[in-house]
Amino acid sequence: MEAVTLGSVTLRPLRREDLAAVVAIDAASEGVTRRAYFERRLLSALGDPKLHAQFAANDDKGLAGYILARVQTGEFGRIAPALRLEAIGVRADAKGRHVGASLFDALSDYCRRHGIAEVRTTAAWNDHRMLRWIDAMGFALAPNHVVDCAVAGGEYAPERDEPATPDGDEAPVEIDYGGAPGNDFERLARDNADVRGMEAADLDAIVRIDRSITGRDRREYMRHKLLEAMDSAIRVSLTARLDGGIVGFLMARVDWGDFGRTEPVAVIDTLGVEARWAHRGIGHALMSQLFANLGALRVERVETVVAPDDLALLGFLYAAGFAPSQRLAFVRRLS
Repeated sequence: MEAVTLGSVTLRPLRREDLAAVVAIDAASEGVTRRAYFERRLLSALGDPKLHAQFAANDDKGLAGYILARVQTGEFGRIAPALRLEAIGVRADAKGRHVGASLFDALSDYCRRHGIAEVRTTAAWNDHRMLRWIDAMGFALAPNHVVDCAVAGGEYAPERDEPATPDGDEAPVEIDYGGAPGNDFERLARDNADVRGMEAADLDAIVRIDRSITGRDRREYMRHKLLEAMDSAIRVSLTARLDGGIVGFLMARVDWGDFGRTEPVAVIDTLGVEARWAHRGIGHALMSQLFANLGALRVERVETVVAPDDLALLGFLYAAGFAPSQRLAFVRRLS
């Protein structure tokens, strides 16, 4: 996109040298400084521009506003690409001059030029200022479910941390009334597999597992998601191994900035278990280890977005302690 002047502002791509002004606008709005978040986003966009849409609005005083979005290429089983709106900010003395609307027009034009049919975002139900803007930009409630769960320091939760028994393999247990009582913490769900941090070299195994679930080769999408997970402020993505091979994975990230959040929140992007290992406790092992790690990192909450027809995933998440979030999902479909 080349610079375009609309009214009193000039729209152009966001640049590295805009960082200080972006941080200042955000800090004035949110009351906290999130420099690290915006620095990562700007550097990530420079490293892989095909996955990002970031625009600036300039007036005679300098940077009047900014908008940051990321391309989605396969979340929730979708094939068509979408754009995820993550952050928008307008300088205090530039509000009321349709700067935010002009930035969203630039984002919409980007979508049309790249064959993207919709923009998605989320917002807290009581963030009235943001909800008014979302409404003014023509968004509607999306059918997707936003669910979350408190980490609570990673403390033991039976619904998540109890080891799952493979379907049909549960044998009757003889009770020894004279024996010492068992310790519920001796074996946890995460002991069902060797769960460890995800690495870039795990891509081939992740693609293979995803193919066993979806029936499609989504290497490019999974590569993008792996890069996004590696780009997170704190790396928390995991793989589960049995007999030396990867049989499941969980891609998540921890950030202090998406959608106006100022507290550390872990977001689960993708969770997969190889089809032949389904219902063997691998998903619970990954989730149990994730919460243990997040508790040590003092992250307070985990959230994710689920397609309305993915009843199996919703059932798994609810069984693991998730519940409907106080955040809502929105979509703006472009003609």
